[in-house]
Amino acid sequence: MQEILKLQQKLVPEFLELLEKRYNILRTIYYDQPIGRRVLANNLGIGERIVRTEINFLKKQNLIKISTPGMTITNEGEEVIDKLKEFIHEIKGLSQIEDFIKEKLKIQNLIIVPGDLEEDKIVLNEIGRAAAKYICSLIRKNSIIAITGGSTIKEVVDNVPKLSDFKNVLVVPARGGIGRNVETQANTLAASLANKIGANYKLLHLPDNLSDNVLSSIINEDGIKEVLENIQNADLLIYGIGRADEMARRRGVSLPTLNNHVDTTPVGEAFGYYFNSVGEVVYSTTISGIKNDDMKKIKNQVAVAGGKSKAKAIVAAEMNNFNSVLITDEGAAREIAKLLS
Repeated sequence: MQEILKLQQKLVPEFLELLEKRYNILRTIYYDQPIGRRVLANNLGIGERIVRTEINFLKKQNLIKISTPGMTITNEGEEVIDKLKEFIHEIKGLSQIEDFIKEKLKIQNLIIVPGDLEEDKIVLNEIGRAAAKYICSLIRKNSIIAITGGSTIKEVVDNVPKLSDFKNVLVVPARGGIGRNVETQANTLAASLANKIGANYKLLHLPDNLSDNVLSSIINEDGIKEVLENIQNADLLIYGIGRADEMARRRGVSLPTLNNHVDTTPVGEAFGYYFNSVGEVVYSTTISGIKNDDMKKIKNQVAVAGGKSKAKAIVAAEMNNFNSVLITDEGAAREIAKLLS
């Protein structure tokens, strides 16, 4: 296929550009339906006249419907979107980038979603869908799933379909944390995921950054001790990755404080651990939940993060994480490939 694509790019270079444009239009309509023409043009950042021309074409092909509320995708249109995903992935050379990064980071696998979520908000939906599909393929009877918080992980949970086959599965938050945004807390997402797949769940009501003395006394209480044991026995871990500076600011840990603790600057953060550019843990908050040593024992790990601005953070958190499958976007992946070259 690669040879055919190379010939096509030489002989009909405008074909690939047009294909990607129409794919993006279909994908945007799918996520925002029903949607009007003007809003669609604004979301895509292209002229309304161009959008009108493309809409007329897609309608003639029976890929979209146009009604008073706006445009919607037909069943045939949904099929085309699904089939085009793999083709777009191939024509952009993302398979080769996946292999390169996987080898350099020494991770189990990598899934790249086309696009850059920092330029197109629809890409975050696509990351969520890809991650949800992969995670559902990993769940087994009697699984214990540990999940962190965050907006990207919320997108993953939102895209998990309603299932009823996992009554013996347990979902737990990977760590404690009582923050301002309840919707993206690990406890909330653990309960939401469990409800979606018909599983059981337990919550961990412990804030971050407790003193060692306070934490050591609380974790021995029966209810909390039981949840912590469940977390340690998890066989599937779902987590997000953040930039160290952003996560430190959110958690009230100033970067100067971090730099006083370590010789190298923290770049990435995952579940309370801060990693330097070569993947070493250089600082950690007082953590109620999964520990770095516990994580290494978990065979199925799914890291979900995207956006080119997170490239360094992703490299830092994922370096030599042999059990991890990273799901990211093209923007982050291309930047990661540059960093590792």
